[in-house]
Amino acid sequence: MAEEEAPVLAALADITAVSLERSTLEPRELMLVRIAALAAVDAPVASYLFNAGTAVDVGITLEDVRGVLIAVAPILGTPRIVAAASSLATALGFALEMAEAELEAEAEAEG
Repeated sequence: MAEEEAPVLAALADITAVSLERSTLEPRELMLVRIAALAAVDAPVASYLFNAGTAVDVGITLEDVRGVLIAVAPILGTPRIVAAASSLATALGFALEMAEAELEAEAEAEG
């Protein structure tokens, strides 16, 4: 998708890149903090999905995400943690569906 087709997404991607460049945190640590912040603000599924690619790229695992949610649970409380886990699961399911669709499209193009 070209930048002119999705200028808001492009701007968000730019902001993420600048954040990674300018933060004193390592990229992996920064993304763990972002996951905690997304849970804290009761972010929608799209926000988790938007950050998922970068999180995977810097080595964040499902175990890391669980650890973050457990760490912030005493501060955020049960409703926010349950909402965050649900949003994460939905985002992960959507990301897996997209990856499968891409693989199928590639296989059809090759076959």
